Amino acid sequence: MGIITEIIQQIFTGNNIAVLGAGVATLLTGFGSAKGVNMVARATAGLISEEPNKYGKSMLLQALPMTQGIYGLVAAFLILINSGIMGGTAALSVSEGFYYFFAALPIALGGYYSAIKQGEVAAAGISVLAKRPEAVGKAVISASFVELYAILALLISLLLIL
Repeated sequence: MGIITEIIQQIFTGNNIAVLGAGVATLLTGFGSAKGVNMVARATAGLISEEPNKYGKSMLLQALPMTQGIYGLVAAFLILINSGIMGGTAALSVSEGFYYFFAALPIALGGYYSAIKQGEVAAAGISVLAKRPEAVGKAVISASFVELYAILALLISLLLIL
């Protein structure tokens, strides 16, 4: 029993918990962004098979869900830098590690969900591009509204981290 307790104490250090938070922020936003971009890319593939000249206009709609992944990466870097882990000077307590872990959750969860929903709205925008190319700006604006929630999630995470 003593060996198991010692192993658990070595695994659940403040530094490891903070790194786990940085990882969660990166992974969840990356998964959400990949799913969102995938939805838009599949819709775009159908469009450009019929009208290849519309690929350029579809690029912005495809790129929008990627931003959440970037936001998660920014939060992760800030956790690693501000905690001292990246500089190698950190010796965080378990409670400090959990603080950074929980600071990562707003962008991790908000970024994941908003990237998927933004992908759905952007994929619908590809239909607009197919039928009314002059209205693609409206489709981009509609997809951008979803971005606001990712920005708010990032803001909360950044306020907690900094």
